Amino acid sequence: MDRSGPVGAVILAAGSSRRFGSAKQMALLDGRTLLEHAISVAVEAGLMPMVAVVPIWLTRPASLDGAWLRWVRNPHPERGVSVSLRLGLRALPEDVAAAVILLGDQPRVEPSVIPALLAGRGELPVVATEAAGLIAPPILLERDAFDLAETAVGDIGLRQILRDHPELVRSVAIPRHAADVDTPDDLAALERP
Repeated sequence: MDRSGPVGAVILAAGSSRRFGSAKQMALLDGRTLLEHAISVAVEAGLMPMVAVVPIWLTRPASLDGAWLRWVRNPHPERGVSVSLRLGLRALPEDVAAAVILLGDQPRVEPSVIPALLAGRGELPVVATEAAGLIAPPILLERDAFDLAETAVGDIGLRQILRDHPELVRSVAIPRHAADVDTPDDLAALERP
């Protein structure tokens, strides 16, 4: 189990934004899109290479142009986050030892969370953030755990798999999970001081 290769990032941002009412990936918060916020978390943590899984109709913004970001289109976002997870992990180069999974609708992930995940690496194949007894993204998957995504279904992602197999998971305690932006009200709540 060689874990000496690079740690990449997979940003899951292919949701259909039904509750938001428009493409929330492109919704603005503090002058940047939600997707740009999620990507900046990965960039600031030094996670490379990086994959953003987006809906097939989403045009890549000029601000995200460059070889440092692989833009993967999910033709079936209606099938849930599990499809995006598989596409993202499959798009990482073979030399990537692990991947941090980030959600494109969590723009306020604390800067200390990714270093805490990286510091939690060890014998177990999954490192997950835990707050108030709940395991949730971001999470880190070692390459030998990428196949867990092959059994994930629907919009649940890895949640149930990790609950069913706690022996695979090292939890890293954080004060709170970043809020998801599912509705315009959620976004407005993040804009308030």
